[in-house]
Amino acid sequence: MTSSKGFVLTIAALCALAVPALGAFADLPAGWIKAGTHPAEYDMGLDQTIRREGGKSSATVKSIVPTTQGFGTLMQMSQVGEYAGKRIRLSGWVKSEKLTDWAGLWLRIDGPNPLAPLGFDNMGGRPIKGTTDWTRYEIVLDVPAEAQRLAFGLLVSGGGQAWMDDLKFEVVPTTVKTTGAALAPPAPSNLNFEK
Repeated sequence: MTSSKGFVLTIAALCALAVPALGAFADLPAGWIKAGTHPAEYDMGLDQTIRREGGKSSATVKSIVPTTQGFGTLMQMSQVGEYAGKRIRLSGWVKSEKLTDWAGLWLRIDGPNPLAPLGFDNMGGRPIKGTTDWTRYEIVLDVPAEAQRLAFGLLVSGGGQAWMDDLKFEVVPTTVKTTGAALAPPAPSNLNFEK
């Protein structure tokens, strides 16, 4: 995963960093894993005290050490399914408290080579900072036909806590502007080095 600090985690690295949930929060939500560069520095799980109106719980990532060395993420991976060859929007609600660095929703499109993602956005260019009330955020990316997996979640870099709730995936028309980057060009270019 690339952040505003420039570090990269591949899908294999994210999976390898998944650890059992420990801490004060309820169990991890079904289908979600704890990961990141330093997941042991964060408590993650369900929070039944902070939630959006009408809900029973939210998911949270909270730093549990005085000074963090990286980031923690509560994430999920799935097959591409019906989204192959389409533009999709991941939207969700995030609340934050006393973030010392930043937080963000993130979405990565993985292809046949797990070391070369096909698309990515972690809100590094529009980070959530400080203390904020529930706010809706969205990520829009193209899912190439050769895509195989979606990886997504909430990350917290540095101290503080963030909550997410009511995530949603939907297909959107190509008139909706993408928020992230296609990480590989659609075809070879500038082969004569004239640009």
